[in-house]
Amino acid sequence: MSLKIEARREIPRNLLYSTPLLAVALTVVAGFFIFLAMGYDPLRALYHFFISPLLSLYGWSELMVKAAPLIIIGVGLAVGFRANVWNIGAEGQLTVGAIAGGVVALAFWGEESAVTLPLMCLAGIAGGMAYAAVPAFLKTRFGVNEILTSLMLTYVATLFLSTLVYGPLKDPLGFNFPQSRMFGDAALLPLILEGTRMHLGTLIALAIAVAGWVMMTFTIIGFQVRVLGQAPAAARFAGFSASRIVWFCLLLSGGLAGLAGLFEVAGPIGQLIPAISPGYGFTAIIVAFLGRLHPLGIILSGLLMALSYIGGETAQVEVGLPQAVTGVFQGLLLFFLLASDFLVRYRLRWRAPAARPQAAEVGP
Repeated sequence: MSLKIEARREIPRNLLYSTPLLAVALTVVAGFFIFLAMGYDPLRALYHFFISPLLSLYGWSELMVKAAPLIIIGVGLAVGFRANVWNIGAEGQLTVGAIAGGVVALAFWGEESAVTLPLMCLAGIAGGMAYAAVPAFLKTRFGVNEILTSLMLTYVATLFLSTLVYGPLKDPLGFNFPQSRMFGDAALLPLILEGTRMHLGTLIALAIAVAGWVMMTFTIIGFQVRVLGQAPAAARFAGFSASRIVWFCLLLSGGLAGLAGLFEVAGPIGQLIPAISPGYGFTAIIVAFLGRLHPLGIILSGLLMALSYIGGETAQVEVGLPQAVTGVFQGLLLFFLLASDFLVRYRLRWRAPAARPQAAEVGP
């Protein structure tokens, strides 16, 4: 008997969209046994990880604050992934967008101008787009793989931010801490829920997801993106420009990542510091696939991944779990999602070995 892997001729749509739920369930089960092996009460740990953060209005507001950048970045990445354009450097584009918007905020420091925040948003988008333009140019001009270039540029952006906050942008009254001045009130996102950190960017994130769905469903550019990803030969036959789609996808995802970075420094953080994001740019990749590359599905997956951040912090305080448990859960979720997708698209079959033909008898 031999094991063969066969591609399914037709993938049931309901099965395809149920795999995220299966991946979540398997992640919870795996987490139960991991906590048990670590010597913790698994039921108590899972309670504080998934349920406790949602029992208060403040917990829901924090969930929205952390979900906003994941949704914004995830929508941009999903558009590119639908066209087989693999932007893995959203974390670096987020960082550059935060730097660009932060520089505008510091340039207007001490001035209460109504144009400060809009200019910061434009600068954040432009910074992310400019940084994403580098892998777009290398991809379309020289055929360089965008996965490698976008990922490596992330480390350049992080080091550049550290150079700025340790040097020219360091707060002169900050007791030599690596941080910029606190932004003025005009450079901060307005709060929409009193007593919490929930800001206007959370509503903008939801609007971006809806706009992404409209673009992918009802516009020509969305149709071109889908065709290029599903049938490249048909796209070429129809006259669609692959280079144009690559530029569009990378600039869109880079601009949205830059906007997400600006929302972080103009929202919960309020200044430039060496570590702006806990890895939102990388986590958004999981968000995009968990949401089935659908902008509206990304809202739900973004909320789930945001819960993993908040739940990890809560379990760390209440149960004493290590901080790395958040990354473990996110990794397990991605693993089970990919495994479920594989079994949806392919089937495993045992086959008996073919009988060997018998040699013909030769007479004397």
